Amino acid sequence: MDTERVMSSHNRRFHSRSCANPPRRVNTNATSLENDSTSYLSAPIEPVFTQEQKGSLMQYTTQSAQIGQQITQIILNSPDPQTLLARVAKALGDIFQVDACLIVVLAKQGDRIIPNPVATPQMALWCADGFPSLSVSDRSRLLEHPILTADWESSEPLAIPDLQASEAESTVGRYSQPLPFRAVLKIHTWFQSCVNGVIVLGRSQPHEWTTPEKDLLTIVAESVAVALSQLQLTRQVQRFAHAQTLLNQLSLAMHSTDNLNEIFQMTISSTAQALQVDRGLLLLLSYSNPLSESRPSQHLPQTQVTVAGEWLAPTAERATASSDSISPLFKQSFWLSESCLCQQAYRDAPAPMLISDCRESCAIDLQTESLSIFERDLMPALLMVPLLGTPSNTPVAATVLGFLVLQHCQPRYWHTDELEFVEGISAQVSAVIIQHQTLRQVQSLVEERTGQLQHSLEIQAQLYEKTRQQIDQLQQLNQLKEEFMSTMSHELRTPLTTMSLAIRMLRQPTLPPERRQKYMEILEQECNKEIELINDLLSLQQLEADQASIQPQKIDLMLLIDQLAQSFEEKWANKRLTLKIESPVRSLRLNTDPDSLNRILLELLTNAGKYSDPDTTVHLQVTHQAQHQANQVVLTLSNTGPGISPADLDHIFDKFRRGRGVTQNAVQGTGLGLALVKCLVQHLNGTIEVSSGSLGNSQRCLTCFTLSLPQLQQ
Repeated sequence: MDTERVMSSHNRRFHSRSCANPPRRVNTNATSLENDSTSYLSAPIEPVFTQEQKGSLMQYTTQSAQIGQQITQIILNSPDPQTLLARVAKALGDIFQVDACLIVVLAKQGDRIIPNPVATPQMALWCADGFPSLSVSDRSRLLEHPILTADWESSEPLAIPDLQASEAESTVGRYSQPLPFRAVLKIHTWFQSCVNGVIVLGRSQPHEWTTPEKDLLTIVAESVAVALSQLQLTRQVQRFAHAQTLLNQLSLAMHSTDNLNEIFQMTISSTAQALQVDRGLLLLLSYSNPLSESRPSQHLPQTQVTVAGEWLAPTAERATASSDSISPLFKQSFWLSESCLCQQAYRDAPAPMLISDCRESCAIDLQTESLSIFERDLMPALLMVPLLGTPSNTPVAATVLGFLVLQHCQPRYWHTDELEFVEGISAQVSAVIIQHQTLRQVQSLVEERTGQLQHSLEIQAQLYEKTRQQIDQLQQLNQLKEEFMSTMSHELRTPLTTMSLAIRMLRQPTLPPERRQKYMEILEQECNKEIELINDLLSLQQLEADQASIQPQKIDLMLLIDQLAQSFEEKWANKRLTLKIESPVRSLRLNTDPDSLNRILLELLTNAGKYSDPDTTVHLQVTHQAQHQANQVVLTLSNTGPGISPADLDHIFDKFRRGRGVTQNAVQGTGLGLALVKCLVQHLNGTIEVSSGSLGNSQRCLTCFTLSLPQLQQ
């Protein structure tokens, strides 16, 4: 908008408003008053401005030109409609220096003007700094305020100095939700002789709106009207693009197998709406015998027909809740032999079956059609296009996958281009069905092969785990073998070395008799150790092979313990150990194998002596449990010493297994003693348990072996 147009427009408004009573002219030629009056009435009226008026005029003319250029730039640089409105509202608020600026797009509905009913509200509210902003609900209520539609037929601004004044109610009426400002200057925007919006300027305090402000708003409203028209045009383009996008989505969906039912529904609804028919159906065939899909020429196969989709026009007699609601016929099935229409369409395939008016000429007697799938109220026009599994121009007989059915309640001629359109749609649907079936077959095959592979992997994992366990066992056995060989090497070589030394000394001819006797005793002791070690190995092998026999005898257990106690008192003299026997009776008869029991007690006492601290007492408690269910003797042997670690407790009775640190501490033994005890106890049908725990806060532990021996039968 150029400056001349603004000036001309201003001159016209200023002449009509500011110069309604123009100043009287002075006649400088001193003519008569009558002539002067005649000259005054006949001459054209020219507005005369004061210096203050001229300054105000130039300022507001410059502002109107600037705001016009600014709105033009906003239109060019704001592709988003909502951004465009917001920027225009801010520009107007800055120009007029008000507290708030509201711009709303309006539309005419009948004889009323209302805010444009679109999904996104076409409004923008700008507030100055310090002015309280409105919530979303308040903005929505603001669209209902009568100030927006009051005096809409006028193109002049509406100025209200104070909305709370009584005279304002006569202009805009009363409203339950007041505006957030007191003074209002409003004008409707007009484009091509139609109202397309409204501009509302607001101040938080009462304000007398000046004439330049009103005139400036009138001129600015022309540029805002262009902006609102541009906004509406942009939205129309967006709606058209959205509709085109929906069509593209339908085309893309027909080549996708993500949701087959959705594709069917979109296809049937889009096709029926494009041809403007009352009803659309999509029927799928399911063959009982897969070999019958090749369509024999004479006999109908045993085939089930299922409704895969239905669309009904809103104007049809059987109205539904909505066009997108699920049809009551969805997934309903019937046999092909039950419908004469489906039979005829099956026989006519690959050609479509079309009926323009069944009341005039129809090769099928529709009175025999007993199914409610094809509603007679939606006849007489019918089109059934087969969905073919293979192209119709191939020598192989096409498989009928289903039918695309269109019905119309009025006679209708099916044009060639319409048939080609529906056949093209049917070909795409057929391709989707074939692709879906192929994909299901591939997925089924993949799942089957995946299951087989998973089963194979599980078996391999089990074999791997079993192999790993066997390797671990072999490593443990190899470690035990190495420990056994090391122990046996030590236990065998030590006596042999001693015997070899004793023999060498005995060969000296000058050896005194007393020295000779001593070496003979050493030689005999070491030889007995070797014999005992070999006997232990043989006994353990016999017990594990269950080749040893039991010879039970009645013995006095307390007498046997006393004899062993006397022998161990001499052996423990160097460590100053004491054996304390606790028994409620002085004599206890036990029916068992005396040799096995003697060896068990011997090994347990020997083990207790090895791992007891010096100057301690070894306790042996004997009790007799003569109950109805059990008649047994329980022996509990406890000693105080370093104890047994938790890691060694579970393996204390294993062969060749010795506790940690015993080799470093030079504790003699082969690791066979407790293993032999375990086998002997099981040989006597008894049980043995071991426990080891610390004594209070000390580092010493109390180790207990609990032996339970039953009374053996003779």
